[in-house]
Amino acid sequence: MSRLLKIALATLALSLPTLGWAQGKIAVVNLEQAILQTDYAQKQLAAVRNQDDYKADKAEYDKLKEEFDKLLKDFQKDAAVMSADQQVAARQKLQSKQSDLEHVTGKLQKAEQAAGQVLLQEMSPRVQEVLRELITTEGIGLLLQRQSVIHADAGYSITAKVTDKLNQLPAE
Repeated sequence: MSRLLKIALATLALSLPTLGWAQGKIAVVNLEQAILQTDYAQKQLAAVRNQDDYKADKAEYDKLKEEFDKLLKDFQKDAAVMSADQQVAARQKLQSKQSDLEHVTGKLQKAEQAAGQVLLQEMSPRVQEVLRELITTEGIGLLLQRQSVIHADAGYSITAKVTDKLNQLPAE
Protein backbone atom coordinates (compact mmCIF):
# COMPACT_ATOMS: atom_id res chain seq x y z
CA MET A 1 0.00 0.00 0.00
CA SER A 2 2.84 2.39 0.82
CA ARG A 3 4.40 1.84 -2.61
CA LEU A 4 1.10 2.58 -4.36
CA LEU A 5 0.72 5.81 -2.34
CA LYS A 6 4.25 6.91 -3.30
CA ILE A 7 3.53 6.29 -7.00
CA ALA A 8 0.27 8.25 -6.77
CA LEU A 9 2.02 11.18 -5.03
CA ALA A 10 4.85 11.17 -7.57
CA THR A 11 2.35 11.19 -10.45
CA LEU A 12 0.44 14.05 -8.83
CA ALA A 13 3.64 16.03 -8.20
CA LEU A 14 4.74 15.60 -11.80
CA SER A 15 1.35 16.65 -13.17
CA LEU A 16 1.04 19.83 -11.07
CA PRO A 17 3.44 21.91 -13.16
CA THR A 18 1.53 21.04 -16.34
CA LEU A 19 -1.75 21.99 -14.69
CA GLY A 20 -0.27 25.41 -13.87
CA TRP A 21 0.86 25.97 -17.45
CA ALA A 22 -2.54 25.01 -18.75
CA GLN A 23 -3.85 28.16 -17.09
CA GLY A 24 -1.42 30.44 -18.96
CA LYS A 25 1.71 32.39 -18.14
CA ILE A 26 2.08 34.94 -15.40
CA ALA A 27 3.53 38.30 -16.38
CA VAL A 28 4.05 41.75 -14.88
CA VAL A 29 4.00 45.12 -16.58
CA ASN A 30 4.84 48.67 -15.55
CA LEU A 31 2.41 50.61 -17.75
CA GLU A 32 3.70 54.04 -16.76
CA GLN A 33 7.25 53.06 -17.63
CA ALA A 34 6.14 51.40 -20.87
CA ILE A 35 4.31 54.54 -21.97
CA LEU A 36 6.94 57.06 -20.86
CA GLN A 37 9.70 55.16 -22.67
CA THR A 38 7.95 55.31 -26.04
CA ASP A 39 9.38 57.52 -28.76
CA TYR A 40 6.19 59.62 -28.74
CA ALA A 41 6.36 60.20 -24.97
CA GLN A 42 10.03 61.15 -25.16
CA LYS A 43 9.19 63.74 -27.84
CA GLN A 44 6.34 65.15 -25.72
CA LEU A 45 8.54 65.38 -22.61
CA ALA A 46 11.28 67.04 -24.65
CA ALA A 47 8.72 69.59 -25.82
CA VAL A 48 7.81 70.32 -22.18
CA ARG A 49 11.49 70.68 -21.29
CA ASN A 50 11.95 73.12 -24.19
CA GLN A 51 9.24 75.50 -22.98
CA ASP A 52 10.51 78.85 -21.76
CA ASP A 53 9.02 78.49 -18.26
CA TYR A 54 10.60 75.07 -17.79
CA LYS A 55 13.97 76.27 -19.10
CA ALA A 56 13.89 79.25 -16.73
CA ASP A 57 13.05 76.99 -13.77
CA LYS A 58 15.79 74.55 -14.78
CA ALA A 59 18.35 77.36 -15.01
CA GLU A 60 17.26 78.61 -11.58
CA TYR A 61 17.54 75.06 -10.21
CA ASP A 62 21.06 74.67 -11.60
CA LYS A 63 22.11 78.01 -10.11
CA LEU A 64 20.59 77.24 -6.70
CA LYS A 65 22.12 73.75 -6.69
CA GLU A 66 25.55 75.16 -7.42
CA GLU A 67 25.17 77.80 -4.66
CA PHE A 68 23.91 75.20 -2.18
CA ASP A 69 26.78 72.83 -2.94
CA LYS A 70 29.32 75.65 -2.50
CA LEU A 71 27.75 76.76 0.80
CA LEU A 72 27.73 73.20 2.07
CA LYS A 73 31.35 72.61 1.05
CA ASP A 74 32.44 75.87 2.70
CA PHE A 75 30.49 75.05 5.86
CA GLN A 76 32.00 71.57 6.10
CA LYS A 77 35.47 72.98 5.55
CA ASP A 78 35.17 75.92 7.99
CA ALA A 79 32.76 74.56 10.64
CA ALA A 80 35.57 73.66 13.06
CA VAL A 81 36.88 77.24 13.17
CA MET A 82 33.49 79.01 13.18
CA SER A 83 31.97 80.48 16.29
CA ALA A 84 28.59 79.15 17.43
CA ASP A 85 26.85 82.25 16.01
CA GLN A 86 28.59 81.82 12.67
CA GLN A 87 27.59 78.14 12.56
CA VAL A 88 23.95 79.01 13.28
CA ALA A 89 23.98 81.69 10.55
CA ALA A 90 25.60 79.29 8.07
CA ARG A 91 23.04 76.56 8.87
CA GLN A 92 20.17 79.03 8.39
CA LYS A 93 21.61 80.09 5.05
CA LEU A 94 21.90 76.42 4.02
CA GLN A 95 18.31 75.73 5.09
CA SER A 96 17.05 78.75 3.19
CA LYS A 97 18.93 77.71 0.04
CA GLN A 98 17.68 74.13 0.43
CA SER A 99 14.11 75.39 0.77
CA ASP A 100 14.49 77.45 -2.43
CA LEU A 101 15.96 74.41 -4.17
CA GLU A 102 13.06 72.20 -3.07
CA HIS A 103 10.55 74.78 -4.31
CA VAL A 104 12.09 74.94 -7.78
CA THR A 105 12.46 71.14 -7.87
CA GLY A 106 8.75 70.86 -7.09
CA LYS A 107 7.90 73.18 -9.98
CA LEU A 108 9.99 71.11 -12.40
CA GLN A 109 8.49 67.84 -11.18
CA LYS A 110 4.97 69.25 -11.38
CA ALA A 111 5.46 70.24 -15.03
CA GLU A 112 6.82 66.79 -15.94
CA GLN A 113 4.12 64.97 -13.96
CA ALA A 114 1.37 66.98 -15.65
CA ALA A 115 2.80 66.06 -19.06
CA GLY A 116 3.10 62.45 -17.93
CA GLN A 117 -0.54 62.31 -16.83
CA VAL A 118 -1.69 63.73 -20.17
CA LEU A 119 0.39 61.08 -21.96
CA LEU A 120 -1.01 58.27 -19.81
CA GLN A 121 -4.59 59.33 -20.54
CA GLU A 122 -3.92 59.96 -24.22
CA MET A 123 -2.21 56.61 -24.81
CA SER A 124 -4.50 54.49 -22.63
CA PRO A 125 -6.65 53.12 -25.49
CA ARG A 126 -3.55 52.16 -27.48
CA VAL A 127 -2.05 50.49 -24.43
CA GLN A 128 -5.20 48.43 -23.89
CA GLU A 129 -5.05 47.31 -27.52
CA VAL A 130 -1.39 46.30 -27.18
CA LEU A 131 -2.04 44.48 -23.90
CA ARG A 132 -4.91 42.47 -25.42
CA GLU A 133 -2.65 41.48 -28.31
CA LEU A 134 0.24 40.48 -26.02
CA ILE A 135 -2.04 38.53 -23.67
CA THR A 136 -3.31 36.53 -26.62
CA THR A 137 -0.01 35.97 -28.43
CA GLU A 138 2.03 35.26 -25.28
CA GLY A 139 -0.65 33.07 -23.69
CA ILE A 140 -0.74 35.17 -20.53
CA GLY A 141 -3.25 33.91 -17.98
CA LEU A 142 -2.44 36.43 -15.23
CA LEU A 143 -1.10 39.95 -15.81
CA LEU A 144 -0.14 42.06 -12.80
CA GLN A 145 0.87 45.70 -12.40
CA ARG A 146 4.58 45.77 -11.45
CA GLN A 147 3.88 48.21 -8.60
CA SER A 148 1.61 45.71 -6.84
CA VAL A 149 4.13 42.85 -6.98
CA ILE A 150 6.71 42.42 -4.26
CA HIS A 151 9.13 40.44 -6.41
CA ALA A 152 9.26 39.29 -10.01
CA ASP A 153 12.28 38.20 -11.99
CA ALA A 154 12.95 40.25 -15.12
CA GLY A 155 11.79 37.32 -17.25
CA TYR A 156 8.20 37.93 -16.10
CA SER A 157 8.15 41.55 -17.28
CA ILE A 158 6.52 42.45 -20.58
CA THR A 159 7.10 46.20 -20.13
CA ALA A 160 9.71 46.40 -22.91
CA LYS A 161 7.43 44.44 -25.26
CA VAL A 162 4.58 46.88 -24.57
CA THR A 163 6.89 49.83 -25.31
CA ASP A 164 8.10 48.21 -28.54
CA LYS A 165 4.54 47.49 -29.70
CA LEU A 166 3.45 51.06 -28.89
CA ASN A 167 6.39 52.40 -30.91
CA GLN A 168 5.31 50.24 -33.86
CA LEU A 169 1.74 51.56 -33.88
CA PRO A 170 1.08 54.31 -36.42
CA ALA A 171 0.92 57.81 -34.94
CA GLU A 172 -2.58 59.15 -34.49
